[in-house]
Amino acid sequence: MGAVIGDLLPLAVGVAISPIPIVAVVLMVLSRNARVAGPGFGTGWVAGILVVTAIVTVIAGSLGSGSGGGTAAAWIEIVLGVALIVLAFTQWRSRADTATPEWMRAIDEFTFGKAAGLGVVLSAVNPKNLLLCVSAGVTIGNGGLGVGGDIVALVVFTVLAAASVLVPVVGYLVAADRISGALATVKDWLQANNHLVMAIVLLIMGAAVFGKGVGGLG
Repeated sequence: MGAVIGDLLPLAVGVAISPIPIVAVVLMVLSRNARVAGPGFGTGWVAGILVVTAIVTVIAGSLGSGSGGGTAAAWIEIVLGVALIVLAFTQWRSRADTATPEWMRAIDEFTFGKAAGLGVVLSAVNPKNLLLCVSAGVTIGNGGLGVGGDIVALVVFTVLAAASVLVPVVGYLVAADRISGALATVKDWLQANNHLVMAIVLLIMGAAVFGKGVGGLG
């Protein structure tokens, strides 16, 4: 269990420090519909991470149960690692782009449902986070932990990966006046450095996943 959790930690951190979701949740808790949009986004964010990672865990677990399953999982990790590294270079090339996406300008009008839908899209459909969640699912499913252990690892990964979105939501609900200024500062910095942060994160995560896959072939 400890080894699997250790492998999951960098992947969870990679999801957690994704700039765009953090900017999105900060904009939501600073919007006029904050008490509806913030919890909605948090719900969608958690659901997206949990569902994708759980599905991949089940698939990876079934691969690992047959002959050659470990090798198949290793090759999957190698492919995922390469994909993450390619995305890292794509983000690096776009590092000068600080334009605000259209959907961010519409956040003031978000309902609970729209915010939840965006949370799912950014966690389960966005290529960067999708690859990290898939990598986590492969790690859990190939860890040989059994059903109970898989569930514990899945919960740990989801909680850690979702923390950067859930903390601002809970913080706003508990002490909105005291944290609004700090959240606005964080939002401005992340908007200005989004691509640079993601390039660094994806490069580190890609190298880690690729290396784990290569090690699994030995």
